[in-house]
Amino acid sequence: MDLIRAWAVHGLTACGAALALMALIFATGGHWEAMFFCLGLALIVDGVDGPLAREFRVAEVLPRWSGDTLDLVVDFVTYVFVPAYAIAASGLMPEFFAIPAGMIVVVTGAIYFADRRMKTEDNYFRGFPAVWNLAAFYLYVLQPPEWIAAAGLVALAVVSFMPIRFLHPLRVRQWRWLNIALLALWAALALVALVAGLQPGPFVTAPLVLIALYFFAAGLIRRPA
Repeated sequence: MDLIRAWAVHGLTACGAALALMALIFATGGHWEAMFFCLGLALIVDGVDGPLAREFRVAEVLPRWSGDTLDLVVDFVTYVFVPAYAIAASGLMPEFFAIPAGMIVVVTGAIYFADRRMKTEDNYFRGFPAVWNLAAFYLYVLQPPEWIAAAGLVALAVVSFMPIRFLHPLRVRQWRWLNIALLALWAALALVALVAGLQPGPFVTAPLVLIALYFFAAGLIRRPA
């Protein structure tokens, strides 16, 4: 039974790669809502597979297969690679900068994922945690002027390597229940935005922006562990 459960957890994690492929297929056809829906499902998978792996002692039962490596591979394609394509193909960047923008995302994302110290001891991320799927989502929902979009992307790429803390809403103990509640609210609002064709209006957009600002600020004002 332990072996079956351990393989099931690895299989669940690997399904994130299948979701990334589906997202990319939708993206190449310009079906952005479907792409973000697949990336959202991948976010859910990424949120539950870690606790399941610890609960079922997957590392002990299947020591040959590294869950950490598998998770990084899947996270890279869902958090970085597919969103990089979505950003480059969005038409929301200056035309001359579209392809370089995607390249900046994948290069800085790859380097970030190779950082063995990407997390602090109290489970905050060091620097912008390469969640380019979320950056791409906000780009499509907000549709800022091209120069603001380009400047924001460059800023996030730079902040990836700065000594700034970013909140992990599931792993950080401080204000955990508030963080989880806001994360659930964010997911509900994001789903509304997808149903509305990524044009949900200010009553959805404003709370989405405020929640993002909260998660950013929570890392800046964190108390040491």
